[in-house]
Amino acid sequence: MSDFQTRRTMMVDTQVRPSDVTKFPIIGAMLSVPREAYVPQSQRQAAYASDNLEVGAGRWLLEPRTFAKMLDALSIQAGDLVLDIGCGLGYSSAVLADMAEAVIAVEIEELANEAQTILAEQSVDNVAVIAGDLAAGAAKHGPYDAIIVQTGMEVIPTALTDQLRDCGRIAVLVMTGALGEVRIGHKDNGCVSWKYAFNATVPVDAEFKKTAEFQL
Repeated sequence: MSDFQTRRTMMVDTQVRPSDVTKFPIIGAMLSVPREAYVPQSQRQAAYASDNLEVGAGRWLLEPRTFAKMLDALSIQAGDLVLDIGCGLGYSSAVLADMAEAVIAVEIEELANEAQTILAEQSVDNVAVIAGDLAAGAAKHGPYDAIIVQTGMEVIPTALTDQLRDCGRIAVLVMTGALGEVRIGHKDNGCVSWKYAFNATVPVDAEFKKTAEFQL
């Protein structure tokens, strides 16, 4: 077993399973996807640390615990079409691709091409990475069974919830100052109801700063 494989197993055994994430599709995907391939070369030795990891251009890779618990709350199914907002260099999309039918990922232009290249090198062929505004999503490819946002938010744009299929689920990480909480939304008859899931933190992306559109 390689050093990174050992670290991957330790990540799952010490960060994911102890957080009450035990569903086999999540465990299997996080054990099989090489996290170190989706971070800058200079950050590879820190790829399995229990912290958010900066991947460039002000974007972050969520700590394993937070990401795994978001997946657990979303209950991704094998036939789902998933929208991954802020995929960084593609790690989250690769994990989702192992669990769902297809993934549409949106990332800023500085990272989108590199993410698509890495995914292709890793033979992940059911992910399409789109360069664009994170808050705008990718409406033309929707509606989506599940949406996950990989960055801190102060507001939740209606442009994203509008792209959710009825009976779909969305996971967001809402930051209030230094405090953050993951909220899960369920869409029913065109309306999204929200519930608290757990506490977590990550820097807020500029596109999700407070505006007059919707105050949390």
